[in-house]
Amino acid sequence: MSDSRIDVLLVDDSVTDLRLLIDLMSLRDLRLSVAQDGARGYQLAVALQPGLILLDVNLPKMDGYAVCRRLKSNPLTVGIPVIFLTAETDLDERLKGFAAGGVDYISKPFEAQEVLARVGVHLELAVRRARIIDASLGTSLDAVLVASAQKILRDRMANPPSLEELAHQVGSNRRRLNEAFQELCGQPVFGWLREERLRRGHEMVMGSDASISVISDFLGYSTPANFTKAFREHFGCTPTEIRQGRAPAG
Repeated sequence: MSDSRIDVLLVDDSVTDLRLLIDLMSLRDLRLSVAQDGARGYQLAVALQPGLILLDVNLPKMDGYAVCRRLKSNPLTVGIPVIFLTAETDLDERLKGFAAGGVDYISKPFEAQEVLARVGVHLELAVRRARIIDASLGTSLDAVLVASAQKILRDRMANPPSLEELAHQVGSNRRRLNEAFQELCGQPVFGWLREERLRRGHEMVMGSDASISVISDFLGYSTPANFTKAFREHFGCTPTEIRQGRAPAG
């Protein structure tokens, strides 16, 4: 068949659901690839660059949310639309999928018309989407893990997840994630978070009128005094001294 056909990647551990999807997709002129676990699905997505991914939420080892976060942290796959497949009807769960980077949901058990309609819309968008790849950005797995974890930590700076939870959210484990941070950032996960909090704190002190108490709460410090102490140890002056123009020279 013509190379103009669009590649669609199906990721689901249910053989029955995969067969149904394959039957439905055969009604369109598509090239199909299949994976039955999250890690394999991610690898195929990077290798094949499909135009669309249909991704089951409840996958073994690495769930669909973790797979999607990896895809959205990799410059090679960030633009690929992901439709989640789920029997879950809870609004919070669906919002969780959108937050991870999904563009739509298809409910289980499948309704043929719904599958074809939703897939058709996103395939049409995929055809129009420009494929721009920035070769200067790193695409190793470690780089993807770190970028994905950093986004979560920035979003939850005041209340960061535990290392165990963070590793789960990016589809990794504690040791691998810490080693990736050490290799690429020169420090472990929470060492990086400490530096990022202070960097962000400096930005807020210099660029906003927010009180030290508000900044402290935003960054997750237990008290303004603890924030001021950490700030002074790192920058050699307090936030108030910086605002008053009394920061030491050099």
